Amino acid sequence: MHSRRALLYMPGDNWKMITKSVTLSVDSICMDMEDGTAVNRKAEARATIVKALQELDFGASEKLARINSVGSGFEKDDIEAVLPYHPDGIMIPKVESYEHVEWASRIIEAAELKYGWAMNSVRVLIGVETAKGILNLKEIAAHPRLDAIIFGGEDFAASVGATRTKDAIELLYAREAVVVACAAFDLQAIDIVTIDYKDIEALRVESEFGARLGFVGKQIIHPAQVEPVQTAFTPNDEAIAYAKRIVETFEASQKEGKGAYSLDGKMIDMPLVKNAQKVLARAKAAGK
Repeated sequence: MHSRRALLYMPGDNWKMITKSVTLSVDSICMDMEDGTAVNRKAEARATIVKALQELDFGASEKLARINSVGSGFEKDDIEAVLPYHPDGIMIPKVESYEHVEWASRIIEAAELKYGWAMNSVRVLIGVETAKGILNLKEIAAHPRLDAIIFGGEDFAASVGATRTKDAIELLYAREAVVVACAAFDLQAIDIVTIDYKDIEALRVESEFGARLGFVGKQIIHPAQVEPVQTAFTPNDEAIAYAKRIVETFEASQKEGKGAYSLDGKMIDMPLVKNAQKVLARAKAAGK
């Protein structure tokens, strides 16, 4: 599973922006046929993404293609255009049911068999961004081909009639619901976009809060957002060192037959050890 601290959207019909994106050392590049592309430019976006998958070296960046939502009328042409060129994953927006994921999974599996690719070599990431999607998370998150759930804050606020605010308190329930579903099914939870891409301080605050909630990464829409987001979702040296101490001292205390024990005046037990292991796994995925 890729490290997805920063997931950058690029308009699928903009060759210049896509070629720029591969130079940014971003974790994931999502070439977009949905909201980032005008209705009369969908065919152009498909052709440009195919060209990118054929010609560009994405380096260590994950290459994703976002199709239009199931039921939009564009989705079948989108997935059939880009799939033969083996993106790392297909992103499906506005998912509201297990069937939406299953529809894409069947098409991908047929391609894997046809081209002799390894099974599950093309993963599925989904956007959950409506009231119905949040309510159905328990069923949706159980799909075996899923890798990540990406929460769409703006669309969700519109779907419930909420007013978007800077501190995003109106999104808290839904954001936590996504984190819980992902934790239950061992998926990655990717947080909301900070729309004002020039406000880097607001981005840092929102990213750090998302990381504290349990998100592993964040959607971004501008190159200036890459570094602050990657930093916020990478455990710092202090956190890594402390996590290592917890894991090591826990192993020692287990050998001595102790259960919970004290470290720096704090009681250490199994939940804290599991959390420390997650910190170390995140650090490793980020190359630290």
